Amino acid sequence: MKPEEARFRRALDSADPSIRLYLMYGPDEAGSRALADRLGVAIGAEAERIDLTSSALKADPARLADEAAAISLFGGKNWIRLDPATDDAVEAVQALLEAPAAGNPVAAIAGALRKDSKLVKLVQASDAALSHLSYVPEGRNAAALAVDIGRELGLQLRNDVAVRVAAVCNGDRALISRELEKMALYVDAAPDRPKPLEQDALDALGAATEEGDLSKLANAVFSGQPQQADDELARLASEGIEDIPVIRALSRRALQLAQLRGQMAEGESIDRVMETAGRAIFWKEKPIIQAQLARWTPAALATALTRLAEAERHVKAPGYPGSALVEEEVMTITRFAAKRR
Repeated sequence: MKPEEARFRRALDSADPSIRLYLMYGPDEAGSRALADRLGVAIGAEAERIDLTSSALKADPARLADEAAAISLFGGKNWIRLDPATDDAVEAVQALLEAPAAGNPVAAIAGALRKDSKLVKLVQASDAALSHLSYVPEGRNAAALAVDIGRELGLQLRNDVAVRVAAVCNGDRALISRELEKMALYVDAAPDRPKPLEQDALDALGAATEEGDLSKLANAVFSGQPQQADDELARLASEGIEDIPVIRALSRRALQLAQLRGQMAEGESIDRVMETAGRAIFWKEKPIIQAQLARWTPAALATALTRLAEAERHVKAPGYPGSALVEEEVMTITRFAAKRR
């Protein structure tokens, strides 16, 4: 963990009274929300969370500072979650940082802001605010994240276990946390009684395996299995998995296939590509990935990535019509793969 991130987490976990606002931005929105929840834990279970949006603050810039200075009816602290945080909130954030007092801290969650974002510049220039750029963890970083999350739950993860958990959760921080919470309950682990997490526990529980939340969908989509993909979409929706994690899991699979396809374009055989991939691919999924490589061309993968990126843009846009749009894109990609058998 980088020193800047370690400092950010320490400030969150202690609800540092000198910090009025924490800005979490970047492509890993699930990671940003997980960090924001740490502030809520630090403030206390009895504290009230006040939810605000940037559009509301644009219409009433003084409200953020007012809420931050407000005293709870029961005398304790509250905390504020600003989601989404955009440049529309700049005037409100500036008023908060310049206010004479502010007792209730703010967790501001944003997506991928531009480098020249006024909000980012304002936060980074203030001693009363901290910012953190959340990247979607991949490869070793995703495995290290699984180890860190497991440690907080009292789980001791070897590297091979961490790689497996991270891979089937597609590096999604929220999914990794949820799976490891299940594992901690299963092996009766807690921070005060740490327990090792072994492969047999993963197999026994049926989580973090081929039954993982998003890997089964990615396998069905890029293998051209429309009925399985439709069933998985229905299951994920019933479990409350949102559109953004679905899109990003599929995008990561498409990128993985594109990278491996790139090696093949340089003259490596498909068998050699799979061999050199090593632990980057969970061993049970290697035959599936190999079959998908034979099905997809670099041009087709580029088209799939473009469609997924466009779907994510629509999801984040105001007036998003709902999951039907994402489901349609997913099924379109699946049917395309089905034709290439």
